[in-house]
Amino acid sequence: MIAHLRGTLLSKHPNQVIVETAGVGYEVNISVPTFSELPANGAEVSLHIHTHVREDMIALYGFLRPAEKALFEKLMTVSGIGAKLAITILSGMAANDLAAAIRGNDLARLTKIPGIGKKTAERMVLELRDKLPPASGSLPPAAPTLNPMEEDVLSALVNLGYQRAVAEKTLASVLKNGKSGSFDAMFREALAGLSK
Repeated sequence: MIAHLRGTLLSKHPNQVIVETAGVGYEVNISVPTFSELPANGAEVSLHIHTHVREDMIALYGFLRPAEKALFEKLMTVSGIGAKLAITILSGMAANDLAAAIRGNDLARLTKIPGIGKKTAERMVLELRDKLPPASGSLPPAAPTLNPMEEDVLSALVNLGYQRAVAEKTLASVLKNGKSGSFDAMFREALAGLSK
């Protein structure tokens, strides 16, 4: 059972990396937040690993932080959520925000994650609410709430196929740079940021 990998980052994509350790390249599935914090190719990387074994395959899932790995493993205990959907959920919302949404019974936020319907969101809340550690003061604040026009821009980006977490980050930087205004202006600015 592989629980941890430290080695050279050979290649990285938003959902997968290859880490070389002792001459062996391991293909590891990752979430978008993990991808955005990875160093450049060729650098040393250290990942906490969940080894997922099925009768037809063995897959590795990697995380920079033990807390994200623990949340991933808790998500897989919910009926109807497997490893692929669990990593999609972690890509759709930051781990701290996800835990807060589950603890707060925030079905509206949970159903915005691709692949999560109302029934799955309800099961997540029901089965995980009491299993998650209480929120600590050290967690970063939740993402600021968006006004209806900003929500429309975010929705349009997600509908174009961009991961929600990536689109939220890009939109936040557009708003921080004072580029808010009309829908068209914000949408164009966010698209330009995403295509860099």
